Amino acid sequence: MVLPQSCRAGARQLAVRLTSCKKLPSFLPVNLLSARSVAKQRSFATYRTAAARSTPLLYYPRRSNKSSSDSTEHNDLEEKTPENQDTKGRVKLESSEDESPAGSSAPSSPPSSSSSSGDGSDSSEPPQPPPAHRTPTPSSIAKQSVPEVYPQVLALPIAGRPLFPGFYKAVVVRNPAVVAAIKEMMKRGQPYLGAFLLKDENTDSDVITDANSVHPVGVFAQITSIFAANTGSAEDKDEGLTAVLYPHRRIKMTELIKAGEQPSTAQVVPEDTQVPTPPPSPGPEISEGAVSEIPPGPVQTSFLHKHAISIVQVENLITQPYNKDDQYIRAFMSEIVSVFKDIAQLNPLFRDQITNFSINQVASNVFDEPDKLADFAAAVSSGEVSELQDVLESLVVDDRLRKALLVLKKELINAQLQSKLARDVDSKIAKRQREYYLMEQLKGIKKELGMESDGKDKLIEKFKERAAVLKMPEPVQKVFDEELSKLMGLEPAASEANVTRNYLEWLTQIPWGQHSPENYSIAHAQKVLDEDHYGLKDVKDRILEFLAVGKLRGTVEGKIICLVGPPGVGKTSIGKSIARALNRQFFRFSVGGLTDVAEIKGHRRTYVGALPGKIIQALKRVGTENPLVLIDEVDKIGRGINGDPASALLEMLDPEQNNAFLDHYMDVPVDLSRVLFVCTANNLDTIPAPLLDRMEVLEVSGYVSEEKSVIADKYLGPQAKEASGLKNADVLLDPSTVDVLIKYYCRESGVRNLKKHIDKIYRKAALKIILDHGEEMFPEPPQPAPAPAAASTNNVSTDLTSTAAAVESQEPPPNEPKETATPEEGVSAGDTSEKSNPELKAVTTQERKPLRVPESIRVRITPENLKEYVGPPVYHKDRMYVVPPPSGVSTGLGYLGNGSGAVMPVEATSMPGKGSLQLTGKLGEVIRESAQIGLSWVKAHAYELGITSSVDEQFLTDRDIHVHMPEGSIGKEGPSAGTAIVSAFVSLFTKTRINPDVAMTGEISLVGQVLPVGGLKEKILAAHRAGITTIVAPAANRADIEENVPESVKTGIRFVYVEDVREVLFEVFRDEPITERWKDTLSI
Repeated sequence: MVLPQSCRAGARQLAVRLTSCKKLPSFLPVNLLSARSVAKQRSFATYRTAAARSTPLLYYPRRSNKSSSDSTEHNDLEEKTPENQDTKGRVKLESSEDESPAGSSAPSSPPSSSSSSGDGSDSSEPPQPPPAHRTPTPSSIAKQSVPEVYPQVLALPIAGRPLFPGFYKAVVVRNPAVVAAIKEMMKRGQPYLGAFLLKDENTDSDVITDANSVHPVGVFAQITSIFAANTGSAEDKDEGLTAVLYPHRRIKMTELIKAGEQPSTAQVVPEDTQVPTPPPSPGPEISEGAVSEIPPGPVQTSFLHKHAISIVQVENLITQPYNKDDQYIRAFMSEIVSVFKDIAQLNPLFRDQITNFSINQVASNVFDEPDKLADFAAAVSSGEVSELQDVLESLVVDDRLRKALLVLKKELINAQLQSKLARDVDSKIAKRQREYYLMEQLKGIKKELGMESDGKDKLIEKFKERAAVLKMPEPVQKVFDEELSKLMGLEPAASEANVTRNYLEWLTQIPWGQHSPENYSIAHAQKVLDEDHYGLKDVKDRILEFLAVGKLRGTVEGKIICLVGPPGVGKTSIGKSIARALNRQFFRFSVGGLTDVAEIKGHRRTYVGALPGKIIQALKRVGTENPLVLIDEVDKIGRGINGDPASALLEMLDPEQNNAFLDHYMDVPVDLSRVLFVCTANNLDTIPAPLLDRMEVLEVSGYVSEEKSVIADKYLGPQAKEASGLKNADVLLDPSTVDVLIKYYCRESGVRNLKKHIDKIYRKAALKIILDHGEEMFPEPPQPAPAPAAASTNNVSTDLTSTAAAVESQEPPPNEPKETATPEEGVSAGDTSEKSNPELKAVTTQERKPLRVPESIRVRITPENLKEYVGPPVYHKDRMYVVPPPSGVSTGLGYLGNGSGAVMPVEATSMPGKGSLQLTGKLGEVIRESAQIGLSWVKAHAYELGITSSVDEQFLTDRDIHVHMPEGSIGKEGPSAGTAIVSAFVSLFTKTRINPDVAMTGEISLVGQVLPVGGLKEKILAAHRAGITTIVAPAANRADIEENVPESVKTGIRFVYVEDVREVLFEVFRDEPITERWKDTLSI
């Protein structure tokens, strides 16, 4: 608590005036004592002697003590005053400091030394109270004392913190009415008011409009001095004033007599505010003749009613009697003094005021005034406003001491925490400085002894050692030497040194000339491929051919393999098997969605955080220059604003260029010719033609049902069983169940979906075992109890089997709505206790052991109960028409996007219209063109087909044609539906049905030629599954069907190979009457 500048100066002059006092007040701080000693050294007087004259104060109404005798202290003061011996017969008119208790000239006569702020002491120390009265000499005018009873006072609301008796506080008043009232009070010699703390901290008021807006208990304060709040021109002086208050006693507001009008709040002046010295002004003088004209007032505050201020009725609060020798009071006081000293040792801001007060009180027996000690403890602390108000309202001394001690204890805790934080920071800084100093000394000693060089020399030596074991090409060695020389000339703290260091790190971590010995054994490769994959005979043969060439040549340089096939057929795993067969390191990265060229070619070294491309990172990771690098999803590479990565791959995958691949970061040629690149793709159409031209394509078409069954039995089943914790359990998945699973649930070419279903079956089986046999057979192991925080830190040898470390629970609350409880049930108390004591969760490092399934438990998954494990079938029937369909319907074979084939009927119908063609069934552009071509061919050959009676007859001029391919939610695309669409048109127009056991595939040209198509293996597999007996296929696909389609799939199917659409019609409409006429009109 700091007084304004002029108040501190006034306190020092007050000490000078009291140099002759016999006994100093107990709250006189050290700085006032020092001022007293200075006054003794300087023997000058501050009194002015003048002729006696009447003062207007004698005629102002006032309430003064009528006791004839003053206190002993003031008698002693009068006896010791040297001026009393030679002032008889004279009248002394003193300065404002002498008369400040009366207030006759306090606001206008500041001390001459008020502008000096030499010592800068904190005014929150217990100051000497202003003299309440002075014992008059025989010839001096009697001065007023502080009235003991003052029933009505001006009420001033105080914001921030309450005032305590015996401690100065400066407040700022902005309300013009309150300012005028205070000035008139000072002129009339009634500088007394009541200060009450506002309940609302955000309230802005200088007057009290409601008695409930302030605390009823406040202080009766004397205005010792006032001066302008603003330092500026004369016009600003009336805007507000600063009043220095000295509280004398506690009072209680009993009634709000008059409520005022306000515009702002009395604010406590900040402690560092420099309060200006008020200009001297003479007090009001009234002639003797005018005294009789002053009307006597009824009370001393009657003049306040003309101002728009707050006036309250108050009564004094007397501290209850107490026994100074009471052991509780003495204990409280001792503890407060002890806490004072503790805070003084920790917090330098409180050191002077607390230490000085403690010393003064010890010298004058601190146990004599415990009530003032409690007030001082509350005044100097920065506690909660409510706690400070409680101290002010407490009239029982031991209760006041207890509350003051609580406030001080909190202050001590804050000081201890601040001191601890400061010590921790200082210790860390000191430790680091000590370590740094010792390390520098150690470096210097080792350098002098030749035991160790500095960090840069050690780093350069490391790079030289790395380069010594590498077979760098001559251009790379030259760049290495240049960069190393540059690093030797740079300071380690320079930014360029860090860039050069990183470059040398990469340059020396590329495996120049280092390669792994390769294994070209055909038998070993055959064994590895058979272990990892079943089927895929064509792919395995091509890989073995590739290895055989490498065995004879000694290298497989210049080969880039691209594995193309539907998802889930094992393209990535084939690449891993090749690496294992060749004994090469394996590195995989995906370019799906890649849009930045820097991922392939690297960043420029000038960029912050620059890195080489993926292939350089791969060489660093594997540590050899002949790894197998698998580039996944090469058909899904993107293109963005950062360049075209597909074009960047051209240099890396070109056998003629990659022997000197230039990365942007490395900026030296890197030989990639010994790297075996294997790419994977699902579709060749999206791969750029120049990139596709550099790769050797191996088609991985997929698996037939028999291959899937074997894969499920040898690979997928055991893996899923072990992953489900049923490795040694008697759980059997019947082969017939796998066949049903393949036929009605997993028709894709790959086995990824089949693996998901088998995993699901074994998971369901594990759940069924637990549910059927209960927790008794599979009990939970005992959970370790969470150890308390203290036990976990103090007891190092805690048994981990019984207790474990604990962390605060982060488990989400349940979603069920909570039952609404009444207040009597203690909901708030429960919530509070739950927040204060959070739930702890035990954590441990022990691995949980798997449970063993007893041999007596048996589970069988059969086709009958398969639905319980995987749900209803996805595919209900293989073909839509089992009996002969109506005319206009044919059976085609299609290839779906998931890599599987399907039997797709083609339906055509006609209706009255204008000869338009409508196509539905989510058809692609190619199929739409096939339908247009088929209709045009039928129109052109209508007479030959027997649809029209003459060649010139108009056909379909008043009929619309609608073509639909069922299962409209499945997209259909590809050039393989031409023959089926033509057959549907001919069947519709000739009203002849087509045998549903005949399926066809092939594209037609406008003149009727049948063109070859792809995906025959999957299409024939779908036809075999649907029970198709005859397949009409293009003659150009004959070799493909005979070689690539397994005999097990072709069993029971008759293949008819055609070259012209007429052959298709003769085969589809065999044994129909219409074919007899076609023999004459429709020549093959």
